[in-house]
Amino acid sequence: MPTSKVTYLGGLRTNCQHLASGNEYLTDAPLDNHGLGEAFSPTDTVATGLANCMLTVMGIKARDMGVELKGSTAEVTKTMASDPRRIARIEVTLHMPAGISPKDRTILERTGMTCPVHHSLHPEIQKDIEFLWG
Repeated sequence: MPTSKVTYLGGLRTNCQHLASGNEYLTDAPLDNHGLGEAFSPTDTVATGLANCMLTVMGIKARDMGVELKGSTAEVTKTMASDPRRIARIEVTLHMPAGISPKDRTILERTGMTCPVHHSLHPEIQKDIEFLWG
């Protein structure tokens, strides 16, 4: 069974539907590539997916360790390159809760760096990851 369905709506916009849940989101072409920039661009979703994946696998590990990560956030900055147009760099700054031991922080950071999206991104994409605790 397919994972998702993407419908081109015209005007450089798509509607993306997760088939198992019915959840949807829109994408637009970015302002610097003929679009309106009113929604995530496709490359924004890739860059943001790195942070989503990192927080998810860290959350799984934290749950197993009895550690609470609720309220953690990640800021994502994507830098594009040209010729060919592609993602050149993704910066992720993770803001993590206070009160977690140095040992547990190390375990959780290592877990985040092993997420499937991190391993799936092209090796030429520069990935700058920063963890800020507390």
